[in-house]
Amino acid sequence: MSYSTADSLLPVTLDDVRGAQKMLSGVARVTALEGSRHLSQMVGAPVHLKCENLQRTGSFKLRGAYVRIAGLLPEERAAGVVAASAGNHAQGVALASALLGVRSTVFMPKGAPLPKVSATRDYGAEVRLHGQVVDETLAAAQEYAAETGAVFIHPFDHPDIIAGQGTVGLEILEQCPEARTIVVGIGGGGLAAGIAVSVKALRPDMKIIGVQAAGAAAYPPSLAAGRPVSVGNPATMADGIKVGRPGDVPFGIVGELVDEVRTVSEDELSAALLLCLERAKLVVEPAGASPVAALLSRPGSFEGPVVAVLSGGNVDPVLMQRVLRHGMAAQGRYLAVRLRLTDRPGALATLLGVLSVVDANVLDVSHVRTDPRLGLTEAEVELHLETKGPVHCAEVGQALREAGYTVMG
Repeated sequence: MSYSTADSLLPVTLDDVRGAQKMLSGVARVTALEGSRHLSQMVGAPVHLKCENLQRTGSFKLRGAYVRIAGLLPEERAAGVVAASAGNHAQGVALASALLGVRSTVFMPKGAPLPKVSATRDYGAEVRLHGQVVDETLAAAQEYAAETGAVFIHPFDHPDIIAGQGTVGLEILEQCPEARTIVVGIGGGGLAAGIAVSVKALRPDMKIIGVQAAGAAAYPPSLAAGRPVSVGNPATMADGIKVGRPGDVPFGIVGELVDEVRTVSEDELSAALLLCLERAKLVVEPAGASPVAALLSRPGSFEGPVVAVLSGGNVDPVLMQRVLRHGMAAQGRYLAVRLRLTDRPGALATLLGVLSVVDANVLDVSHVRTDPRLGLTEAEVELHLETKGPVHCAEVGQALREAGYTVMG
């Protein structure tokens, strides 16, 4: 059963997405759908991971960018294209432009991770670093478009972009026709809107759940207000979905077709990224791991089989290091403790001996003797420990207290 695309009042139809799929043949990969036994056990139903982190350029963004640029008139192509992005959209536009023989200029924030800047240049774009945040970068790109006549390629707020992203939904239906729920991260809304158009047209019974980072969740208040509203100062490690306002075009589609939008915490994002790496052997950026974070947050609330869309894998190595440590802490596998001991020879060795007995791995030791808060014979030690989970953390704390140490934090 499906609705008639001719009668649809939505700005993007199933026919648009099918046309985009033909256009992307031989350009975008049909990415793998991998089962996850660990997540399936948690959810109580089969869970599959749609691996757009393995797409060309490392995310789904190539799909929409290629369809948008391919649809330009010859005179528009001659003027070139311009985009603004901190990473994934930048690379998608750069590669799509190169494949289509169109000149591209991409504005990126000055603080954009070096690997993403280098990759965008390698795909053939001229990169201009401007502004400290994406909003400033976006304004610079739009000003450039007005001055030069270059076509501005929006990351999510255009029907062609949404149609391109919707091809992910068609692939999911082909790869897992028995699926009952699709979970997908939402920033501006282009990917969720595209998937919703293609899937709901063919499977109106399918449930689609969008996921936002709690610190950048513009969709819940927007849906409540019935119009896109902005959230001030969005803050999240998931820069791929760090968008302060829904796009006008995807907002209407999400409001009409997406069944629910949930939020996840930074701890849940960290834990999800760590799970993808350890259990699925997949490198996924925080935004791409947001659907997995939603599964971890409320595992019993999904009707299976479930498909979680891993939207991207372009994670900065420095951020990866921080996020993994954060994820380990959230799972009780990383413990920081601060305590005082008598400043005498062998005192630190004795402390480390206690930790050795309880099998806690010491990652770092900070030993302070000269702080004015300390007594004449006192020293303060801060320890970063690798542990085996919450129960082991409690055992470590108990062993320190039984050995006579006062644990301060």
